[in-house]
Amino acid sequence: MTILNLFYEAQDYYTFEAGQIIFEQGDPSDFMYGIVEGDVEIRAGGEVVETISDGSVFGEMALIDDEPRSATAVAKTACKVVEVDAPAFHELIALHPDFALDVMKLMAHRMRRHLSKKSGR
Repeated sequence: MTILNLFYEAQDYYTFEAGQIIFEQGDPSDFMYGIVEGDVEIRAGGEVVETISDGSVFGEMALIDDEPRSATAVAKTACKVVEVDAPAFHELIALHPDFALDVMKLMAHRMRRHLSKKSGR
């Protein structure tokens, strides 16, 4: 099961216009988001570090370590996203154990990409 399949039929979603800030670095982190439609830029220190699209999640660290946001998320295009709070996150993991593995793989992939950019590889 892909991450998108878990959010595709959601009835409760939020829409953002291109350029609209979804959350800012330093904000409280009480939700992660699943992208149903659109592209989202993740920015840190004013620079775009990643652009993510439908079927992916962002802000997932919020539900892992309960620390303030480490980056800013901005809608690059018009977007439809689903908010996932901690109870919903735990329910997704209980009902779809592969979801947790998918999120961990995504975080590892993002960390490796960030480290390779930082080291110039």
